[in-house]
Amino acid sequence: MTGSPRRTLVTTALALLAAMAPLTPSAVAAPRAPAAAAAPAALDLSTSRAQWIDKNTVAWDVQGDAVSQELVYARDGQLTVKDGELAGEGRRIRLTPADGGLTDAQREKYPHLKNYAAFTVDPRDRDRVRHALTGQLVATRSGADGSLVSATGVQTQGVLDDLYSATATKAALGPQFRDGRPTLALWAPTAQSVSLELDGKRVAMRRDDASGVWSVAGARSWSGKQYRYVVKVWAPSVQKVVTNKVTDPYSTALTADSKRSIAVDLDDPKLAPKGWERLKKPKATPLRDAQIQELHIRDFSVEDRTARHPGKYLAFTDTASDGMKHLRKLAEAGTSYVHLLPAFDIGTIPERAADQATPDCDLTAPAPDSDEQQACVTKSAAKDAYNWGYDPLHYTVPEGSYASDPAGTRRTVEFRQMVQGLNGSGLRTVMDVVYNHTVASGQADKSVLDKIVPGYYQRLLPDGSVATSTCCANTAPENAMMGKLVVDSLVTWAREYKVDGFRFDLMGHHPKANILAVRNALDALTLKKDGVDGKKIVLYGEGWNFGEIADDARFVQATQKNMAGTGIATFSDRGRDAARGGGPFDEDPGVQGFASGLFTDPNASKANGMPAEQKARLLRYQDLLKVALTGNLSAYTFTDSSGRRVKGSEVDYNGAPAGYAAAPGDALSYADAHDNESLYDALAFKLPADTTAAERSRMQVLAMATATLAQGPSLSQAGSDLLRSKSLDRNSYDSGDWFNALHWNCQDGNGFGRGLPPAADNKDKWPYGKPLLTSASLTPGCAEINGTSAAYQDLVKLRATEPAFSLATADEVQSRLSFPLSGTSAETPGVITMELGNLVVIFNATPESQKQSVTALKDMAYALHPTQAKGSDPVVKSSSYEGGSGTFSVPARSVAVFERG
Repeated sequence: MTGSPRRTLVTTALALLAAMAPLTPSAVAAPRAPAAAAAPAALDLSTSRAQWIDKNTVAWDVQGDAVSQELVYARDGQLTVKDGELAGEGRRIRLTPADGGLTDAQREKYPHLKNYAAFTVDPRDRDRVRHALTGQLVATRSGADGSLVSATGVQTQGVLDDLYSATATKAALGPQFRDGRPTLALWAPTAQSVSLELDGKRVAMRRDDASGVWSVAGARSWSGKQYRYVVKVWAPSVQKVVTNKVTDPYSTALTADSKRSIAVDLDDPKLAPKGWERLKKPKATPLRDAQIQELHIRDFSVEDRTARHPGKYLAFTDTASDGMKHLRKLAEAGTSYVHLLPAFDIGTIPERAADQATPDCDLTAPAPDSDEQQACVTKSAAKDAYNWGYDPLHYTVPEGSYASDPAGTRRTVEFRQMVQGLNGSGLRTVMDVVYNHTVASGQADKSVLDKIVPGYYQRLLPDGSVATSTCCANTAPENAMMGKLVVDSLVTWAREYKVDGFRFDLMGHHPKANILAVRNALDALTLKKDGVDGKKIVLYGEGWNFGEIADDARFVQATQKNMAGTGIATFSDRGRDAARGGGPFDEDPGVQGFASGLFTDPNASKANGMPAEQKARLLRYQDLLKVALTGNLSAYTFTDSSGRRVKGSEVDYNGAPAGYAAAPGDALSYADAHDNESLYDALAFKLPADTTAAERSRMQVLAMATATLAQGPSLSQAGSDLLRSKSLDRNSYDSGDWFNALHWNCQDGNGFGRGLPPAADNKDKWPYGKPLLTSASLTPGCAEINGTSAAYQDLVKLRATEPAFSLATADEVQSRLSFPLSGTSAETPGVITMELGNLVVIFNATPESQKQSVTALKDMAYALHPTQAKGSDPVVKSSSYEGGSGTFSVPARSVAVFERG
């Protein structure tokens, strides 16, 4: 409700009486005159519908008149609703309706509360605010007859920030070492007590009232010791005061399975592998030029028979393994970064090998289209060694299951050795980070943050429940100390582990301000002071817009459109969907796109529509791809396939602008990533069933080229250049090694035909997939696998060596990049012709050779680019140019790059 409740003489009189009432502990409940009972939902202390947004203001979504409002607090949490009245011993803080409701500044800070009523803390009671926050809090409203109208718990994130964040955000938290002596510090402003559990004893900790930080200084002997905090605090999730024994959210080392934190100085020379201080990194590649391989640590080596450390960090030090040889080839071609799926402490993998389950059946025995493999894998999935890792438990400690010993600091040393191994192979390292949610919240076993400051680190919905739009318990980086944790953690990874970049999972769930704070903190790191050049660290993330914060409902989000111009890239789904066809969640996976045969090579799916519909949709896809090839620039103007002159922002993508970027580098192109079907599997569903293995290989290269040859950075899932398949699994996050492992040796196949994928996320697609899994044309041999990789490497080399693919500004792209046949009678469905400086790039996705005549280029000297002319693909070498007519000829299912002499 906007504005304040209507004031009456009765209200004023009762307020005066309340002001005269004693505020010493007393029974809150008192005999009331008979009155109509309040609705049960209005008297529910298990919810928290009132929000204390600063030390003087409570916002509450209430309607109707009441004559008194107050906060009631009880340190021991004995407040209950009994027979429609508040019962128990508590103390009161009087509230006065605020004329006009929330102020403009408050509405700007809390836009989702803009229509809430506002109540001001009585000046006489403001000295009780800090104490009130350490126990149970209830907001009440009473009617003219004294009966209880509303009673609810209170969200306190805002008031905690108002009281403590100015000082607390400057505090050094977690284990801090000076001259070998540790100080341990924990932010816990609502805790009634905090102590340190170390060596089986409890050590008292001191509270700083200005910051809410509890700390204790230790002796040198504490180094390497295991510890936990013992936190006594009111927990709204269980409606009682609890004493939690909890690990340090700022842990830098852990015991196996994260049972205890370990006091470790990451600057200890014993934790530095040989050569760490003198680590020479490959030359930094600007984000707009980044060519990225997305890689899961276990997938990389677990089935590589040439690796000495399968499934571990140290596999990246096995220089003679097939996997490392392949990565070096990619680096030599121009790949600049390896993006590691989450490698921090994961909450869903048993870290000791002895505790990890394995499938108890022969997975090689059943037929390629059997459901037996997935049933066996699923049976052990919850306790096996596999998970993608989007289940953060501790944000700033390497995952233990990838280390040779999960107990202690081997994980620290070996993570650093992994970085060394990648850097030594010519590749910089990006970490996939997941600060938008936790694996658990409340009093759950694997809850950490919410056991220390309940209701603060997690984002709460209007009723006080934890938001789960990210699939798990959302965090709230808009709150100062969660935002600080994000920044502090990333600075640690950059400085102590020499990580070269970060990819943010669901970055749109972060405030833009938080991500910019990360950028500023990293920029402040220098080689002289910190051993790393923070300005060269790249940042990108998923700028999706959904959930309780969608459309900037609570803050300006780090979404695609909002991050434009910041130098921090967002994944662009525009080109992905246009190349593949349809979307990731289509009921029928046979919906085709530019690189999967729409109109030019139709499959049997009725979802594609009649030929005229297919042609029209294909031309729209070509417009989306043209925008994607510019780097998704919003202001780029071109003639679309209908002949209209449009900006990138005026091309429609499912109701949103296709172009949203301000400069090359704002948008990251990709044709596939770890989630959704791999590119090979998507094409398996979409290409006609009789498409040969060789033709599938060519379409794979063409689809990857739409991302590789676009302006700005591009990402490819590791193994896609080897036709990697997950046997049609669209969500392999917990599908084990059987469906996920990479196969570097072509004789081991590409992973296709390993049985029907796990039922939980794929059963509705089984009728489409079962006939495919036994198809000979979908089982590529070494010629197709190796040929695809070689052709892809040629394109990466082209991308890395031709400056025209690395234009720095939107103006340069506008002046040097064009689509000369777009919107004319000469535009061919299934073919995109792009002029780029002295290059002409032709994407021919059709099953026939095509001629593209560009009269403006007549009599100029063009020839197939030397990289392709001397390259690995014998088919594309047949491409030609006839200068008299300006006609380029390109074979079927090919991308050809021509260079002007």
